[in-house]
Amino acid sequence: MDVTPNPVWLLEAQLGEGPAWFPGEQALRFVDIKRGLLCRYIPAEDKCETLELGGQPSFVVPADGGLVVGSGHRLHHVTDSRLGPVIADLDMPAHNRTNDATVDCFGRLWFGTMDNDETQPTGALWCYDHGALHRLGCEAVVTNGPAVSQDVRTLYLVDSGARAIWRLAIGFTAAGHPLIEQKEKFLQLDEADGYPDGVVLDAEGCLWVALWDGWGVRRYAPDGTLMCHIALPCARVTKIAFGGPDLRTVYVTTARVGLDEAALARQPLAGALFAFDSPVSGLPLPTVQLAN
Repeated sequence: MDVTPNPVWLLEAQLGEGPAWFPGEQALRFVDIKRGLLCRYIPAEDKCETLELGGQPSFVVPADGGLVVGSGHRLHHVTDSRLGPVIADLDMPAHNRTNDATVDCFGRLWFGTMDNDETQPTGALWCYDHGALHRLGCEAVVTNGPAVSQDVRTLYLVDSGARAIWRLAIGFTAAGHPLIEQKEKFLQLDEADGYPDGVVLDAEGCLWVALWDGWGVRRYAPDGTLMCHIALPCARVTKIAFGGPDLRTVYVTTARVGLDEAALARQPLAGALFAFDSPVSGLPLPTVQLAN
């Protein structure tokens, strides 16, 4: 696929992450984890806004009456452009924090946690289900994704440090609690590929993978076949989101954290938000249901 991503916001994000399209606003929201920023880009107006939340916000998703942001050990409800009430506290080591997230068609929030020092396998997969919090395991140093199929039977989870992407079969107990019925390796990347970061599914069931230190994003078929690689002019690519009125504009967040002056001189667009047109549409991101 012959595509050239274009920078649409020269944000110089330290760690741009968690992009999500909000159709009611016709805007893209994402975070800069290291600077504690909630960012919003309105393409029709070419308008860029930032809000200082503090902490380490790692994702933003739509929720009843506002937004949900994961930060540190907590899930927060964001209303009136401020970090609002805590909706869940996570029981995990002090050195852990939330990382990436998605929402399924029933309003469940699926998210991962990680060791903020990136040394210990204390990260895990979690599910916030209408007020109930479930820890599902799948321990890793840095979890990324997840991406959930439309029928909520399949979940893709990334173990970034191991360069692996896992495909999980999701089930539910008689009481309705989520569980992992089966786990199989979907992809194992090589050192030359970089590290798999955020993932998202498109309308054809293909998985898009952002490549940290891999200079691009890839699209994989459900059987793991590489369908395309789209190059970017910076190494640390973190995640994509489908947006626009028809969900055919791909937005890409990137990072500049950890790059020395020589590396930044070679990639001055590191930390920018990019966009390109996609031949296939994405899937709308549902709204988190906060309680029964």
